[in-house]
Formats: sequence, C-alpha cells, structure tokens
Amino acid sequence: MAKFDIAVAGCGPGGLAAALLLHRDGHRVRLYERFDKPQPIGSGLMIQPTGRAVLRELGLDGQVADRSARIERLFGRAAGRTVLDVRYAALASGNAFGLGTHRAALFDILFRAVRAAGIPIETGRTVTGSEMDGSGRRLRFADGSEDGPFDLIVDALGTRSPLAPPTGRPLAYGALWTSLDWPAAGPFDGAALEQRYRRASVMAGVLPLGRPTPGRPSQAAFFWSLRADRLERWQAQGLDAWKVEVADLWPATRPLLDQIVAPEQLTFARYAHRTLAMPIAPALVHLGDAWHSASPQLGQGANMALLDAYALALALRRSGEIPTALAAFQRLRGRHVRLYQSASAMFTPVYQSDGRILPILRDRLVGPISRCWPAKRILAQMVSGLIGDPLTPLGLVA
Repeated sequence: MAKFDIAVAGCGPGGLAAALLLHRDGHRVRLYERFDKPQPIGSGLMIQPTGRAVLRELGLDGQVADRSARIERLFGRAAGRTVLDVRYAALASGNAFGLGTHRAALFDILFRAVRAAGIPIETGRTVTGSEMDGSGRRLRFADGSEDGPFDLIVDALGTRSPLAPPTGRPLAYGALWTSLDWPAAGPFDGAALEQRYRRASVMAGVLPLGRPTPGRPSQAAFFWSLRADRLERWQAQGLDAWKVEVADLWPATRPLLDQIVAPEQLTFARYAHRTLAMPIAPALVHLGDAWHSASPQLGQGANMALLDAYALALALRRSGEIPTALAAFQRLRGRHVRLYQSASAMFTPVYQSDGRILPILRDRLVGPISRCWPAKRILAQMVSGLIGDPLTPLGLVA
C-alpha cells in the first residue's frame, strides 16, 4: 500500500477519526485546527450502531460506552398522544442500541488517541482555502501563510468549510442546547431520547448522556427548538417567561429548568441542509458536514462523518493512487449519503416547521403506524443509520 502526505483540516469527530485511521495505515498525517486549543462545540449527540462500528475498529468503543448512556428507544408525545415510538429492539439484534454521548466526551477520547499516536497538530491555523501545486495541493491560512504541498487534503471543517464551494440553504429552525445534571428522582427514562411537541413549531427534548466526565454526576442534554429569526425575541423575553412556556408544554422538565439560571448556559445551534454534488477534487476530499449536512432530526451527523472517515481509509488501503482511491470513496459512501439527505429533507418539516397539516398527519398516523410491523423495523433502521446497509460495503458489522 502506498504511503501519502496527508493534511486533515478540522478536529471534529470526522477529522480526528480520519487522522487516526490514516496514521495507523502508515500515512504521514498532520492535523490543522483553527482554535488555539482544540475543543468540542455543542452538547449531546447520539452515537448510532454505524458510528459504534467505526469506533470499534479504532478500539475506542468501550471508552465511549463507559462515558455514555445506553439508549434503547426514541419516544415523543404531542397533546397527550404518542406520536413517535422507535425501539432498537425491532432490529432483532442484541447489539442494536444507541449511545447518548456528550460531545466533549467523544472529543476527549478521540483527541487523546490522536495525541497518544503522536500525530502532529497545528493549532491557531484558520484555513481559508487551498490551491493545486503540481499533483499535490497546498493549504492557505488566514495569516497569509501556506503549507504543503500534500498528496491529499481532507476537509473536515464542517458546514461552512472554506475548502468547499457554497451550496445548500440555511434551515429556518435551530435549537437551544445545554447540558444539565440528570434529575435522579425525575420522571425521565434513562434509556430513551424523549421529546414533546406542539405542532411542528415547538419541540423540547431530553437525552441522557451518562457520565461524560469520570467521577462526575450523570448528565442530560436538554434542547428547545427555535426559529433562528426569533432568537432575539427569545433573548428579550427573559428566562422566566421562557421557562413558563417550556413547563407548560412539559411540566416534568421543571427540575432541569431550575438548573438554568443564566441565558449563557444555553447555546443556539443553527442548521443547514447542503450536499456537495462532488465530494472529491484533485488531491482534496470532503468529509462529514463539509460534504453533507442536515437538520439533527435523524441524529446522523457524527455517525456519517465517522463512516466517511473509515471509507476514505479503506479506499486508500485498496489503491495506490489518490484519484482512484477518491473515486472509490465516493462510490462507497455516495448512495448512503443521498438516502439520508433525502430522508432528512422529508422528515424535517414534520418536526421543525411552521406547517399545520403535516403535524396533524404525524400526530394521527405516525404514532400508531410506528408500533406496527414492518413500520417499526423500518423506523428503527432509519434512526439507527442502518437503512441502506452502509456497513457491508465497508466490511463493518453493527
């Protein structure tokens, strides 16, 4: 197998995993990060069986599981009616479950593994672009400096990557996120992502996160759906008025709301739906959100990035030439990416929009259907990331 000089731009889950996998295959890898100190952004996420399969290959699945909560179902109610009930047990596999994980825990585990492997990391390097140099490619930075040329640049810089052409559209709805101590005496299911809805314009959710920091109390991620253009109004109304609104929708959240004493505890996340027509270019490949980003409704972001990272390493393993490997990477991941981007575009208005007809159909039909065969298995496959069988082409098992 040929060995290449590879730059990985971005220290998110996809970038860190790609750096580890490529380094272990003997490539000369260097990571670039815009922050002076690499750090995670955000609160909680779901590691699905797909992402767990990649973490298993990295030898990190046990560490992540130890600092996460095992999730066995997704459960949602609207106006007293169950409108979402998806159980991993419908997959008929004892290893089928999700992990509620704090982004900081996942980052810490991956970052420590990168440091232990001795992979060089250059911090404070804000990437602004790239340019070809012979058969390789150079990185450009905000301070006017350049580095390279590299045989391959891996773009893991996310939705707003300066290495990718602009495409897609911002989504109207984002969400307020925070991490709070798990209310031990509360009514929440410690093995479920629970949500409450009012039409499609109001949504609250609670996700168990386990113990992101060893020796510390268990935590929960709490999120509240909010239109981006209503953020200033939310800030102006004050926390007390907002807490009344949340408690009116979901009284059981009061123990969580009592822990929120300042608006700075809540981070507003903006989302976009975008898919690059081509995730590859000469000596350049886009991974994760830099290639495909969507709303978090299906909870696939980090998992898709991990699959992309593994597919890239596998493609390079099988080929001695960068162009051939990149074409193989696109074939390995293209169908699954198209499937989930289409599914996200279809499901997002059902749970985050100002529409009124779709929520009525959801509330009257989706709940009952989700408990019937074969719908309950199909929904479980969709939520778990396994629909479309993305693992078999990569030689992975759930």
